[in-house]
Amino acid sequence: MRILGIHDGHNASACLLEDGRVRYVFQEERLTNLKNYVGFPGRSIRRILELCRLSVDQVDEVAWASNYMLDPYDPKKIGELFEREYKTPGRKTWEQLVMALRATAPGVYNHLLEKGRRRRAQHLRDMGYAGRITFVEHHRAHAATAYYGSPWWRTEKVLVLTNDGAGDALCSTVSVGEEGRMRRLAETSQADSLGHVYSRVTMLLGMVPLDHEYKVMGLAPYAPEDGGRRSHAVLARYLGLAGDGLTFRRRVREPLNFAYPRLRRDLNGHRFDWIAWGVQRLTETLLTDWARNAVKATGLRKVAAAGGVFMNVKANQQILALPDVDGLFVYPSAGDESVSLGAAYAVYADRRAEAGQEVDLEPLGPIYWGDDFSEAEVRAAMETESFQSYDCERVTDVDKEIADLILKGEIVARCRGRMEFGARALGNRSILSDASDLRCVRPINAMIKSRDFWMPFAPVILKERERDYVVNPKNASAPYMILTFDTTERRTDIVAAVHQADFTARPQVLDASWNPGYHEVLGIYENETGRGGMLNTSFNLHGYPIVHGPTEALWTFANTGLRYLALGDFIFRKKGA
Repeated sequence: MRILGIHDGHNASACLLEDGRVRYVFQEERLTNLKNYVGFPGRSIRRILELCRLSVDQVDEVAWASNYMLDPYDPKKIGELFEREYKTPGRKTWEQLVMALRATAPGVYNHLLEKGRRRRAQHLRDMGYAGRITFVEHHRAHAATAYYGSPWWRTEKVLVLTNDGAGDALCSTVSVGEEGRMRRLAETSQADSLGHVYSRVTMLLGMVPLDHEYKVMGLAPYAPEDGGRRSHAVLARYLGLAGDGLTFRRRVREPLNFAYPRLRRDLNGHRFDWIAWGVQRLTETLLTDWARNAVKATGLRKVAAAGGVFMNVKANQQILALPDVDGLFVYPSAGDESVSLGAAYAVYADRRAEAGQEVDLEPLGPIYWGDDFSEAEVRAAMETESFQSYDCERVTDVDKEIADLILKGEIVARCRGRMEFGARALGNRSILSDASDLRCVRPINAMIKSRDFWMPFAPVILKERERDYVVNPKNASAPYMILTFDTTERRTDIVAAVHQADFTARPQVLDASWNPGYHEVLGIYENETGRGGMLNTSFNLHGYPIVHGPTEALWTFANTGLRYLALGDFIFRKKGA
């Protein structure tokens, strides 16, 4: 059974699930070079079909994530929507008016819903697809990634939590997963969204909402606690938990997607770092209280989570630390980019159940779900005049060459093998350096990534050396850079890849079987230095997606201060390097 999963909203993506196994997943941003691309992922679909040597009519079913009322493909409409929601108090957008019809005029609502589905599906029909299309509610798609991605769902009940800004009029759900199926216990309206508070604070601080929330999280630990508590006291008046403990309830009159003017007024005179501390503390407090309540209500101590709010790795750390929680799994890259997968998982599970068969989804492992590239593609990208001025050498063992360069103190971009899925670079589209030397931080931030100086980097750590560097008493699996941990006294080995204010780290713990070439780089480095980790950051310019293939890699190389690039089996050096 072949199921094509589609997400056509913020950070659009497509995937192919074949007989329960993920074949490919692409975020459209990687193929358009437009970060957080919104719209029909046509390039991704075509690339997947090309790689699988399939025509669109060989797909058995399409699983489409979410039910949108607005046409998500018109950038002007999206811009106008954000402008109204973020800056205009009390003025309803078209989408919100439509959603209000759910309660007051369900017949009209269902008509508009079906009209929106037909309009969106037409993009796929125009590609020649004539088969069955099933639309999957947004938070069901998130929940499906969390549940079926978790290591526990085949053998025991699982508590499933979703939390994001908004999706299909909701911002959070609590469900129980058992024997391959899920039962929802509670849900929260988007009007009471913690994610909306965080995104509006992000905008208040002059950053890009729905993109730069990670910067606010990175800034928070630098704030003085006394000032941070002042901002937290203000924000705590905006949102709390309802009486059932499983849903969120706003404490202000207006829906929280309209909270921006109130935030500007209430936080006037508060320092920027206080505000960051305050919204991060609000997030950690509410999420941990919510998770604790859900564990108590269900008796389930294994928690699986997804949704954009769970990209907040510091909050994840607090949930994992709860005495009530035995284990936490957060789906890698838990934002909307993964709901195409969730929709495909959900539809596959439905079809198996209808046929009286068990759900046999492949266990989650390495997520190198993108494409690779050939030597011919590298040589074609090299033909342009701007790339002919670089020294280029084809080498027998590229990964050994990368390790040797890092041992000499160099910073090297690695673009090899199948592209990883999601917001975190996991070695195949990464920039690597010696993490024991803080002197590498400034050139990577200023000359290469063009990113904010306070943002922490992250380490990649050999699995066999994990306990040397991170404190992980519950043995949570951490291969995806979605969990944060305190570090041990041996943090000096990876000091450039830990948060400089609180000494936490968001590691990629690397198993040799998951990526042998990448593991070779670390193994050679460890043999020479005795240090079992190095700095790993994504290979991209700030404001651009992680690079896709040779063309994007060489363009990024040309437009940064990088001196070395490992591209396939080639090492590129800038003149003088």
